[in-house]
Amino acid sequence: MAQTFDGEASEAAARYAQAVFDLAKEAKALDAVEQDFSKFMAAWRESADLREAARSPLIEPEEKAKGLAAVAGKLGLSELGRNTIGVAALNRRAAELPAIAASYRALVARERGARQVEIISARPLPDAEKKAIVDSLGQQLGAKVEAETRVDDSLIGGFVVRVGSRQFDASVKSKLDALRLALKTA
Repeated sequence: MAQTFDGEASEAAARYAQAVFDLAKEAKALDAVEQDFSKFMAAWRESADLREAARSPLIEPEEKAKGLAAVAGKLGLSELGRNTIGVAALNRRAAELPAIAASYRALVARERGARQVEIISARPLPDAEKKAIVDSLGQQLGAKVEAETRVDDSLIGGFVVRVGSRQFDASVKSKLDALRLALKTA
């Protein structure tokens, strides 16, 4: 589920991610917090109720912070992970948690000398296929690549790769959309 944020929100997400990164690096917990964000984002994608609660302007920030911190606790997140989610909610930034998580992952990847990419496919990718895509991206980007994958069956077939603000779309859906547009203009 792709999120779009205006400039201010993206800057805020980057600031939160940088603050968490600095704290995690100081505590030698970069990997633990990265796992925290992965677990929380998996729950975010799975639960419409969680997304709605985080985005709801009707829930007071204090209550939202308690609720999201409780979810984070149930997921087994570290103290820093729970606190990050709680503080974001308390400061009315809960809806930006996906952007904060993505920014954090990019900072950690850069720290490791790698580039963070997202691969969205129509079906779960076999390990060999994922490795081939990651290897090809690594050659194109001239850097080590760390990939996060997810499934979006609306793509019908193929995959989409996002690297920062760039996107490569090799999905059947985009090809059908292009064909549909070409037929309309013919």
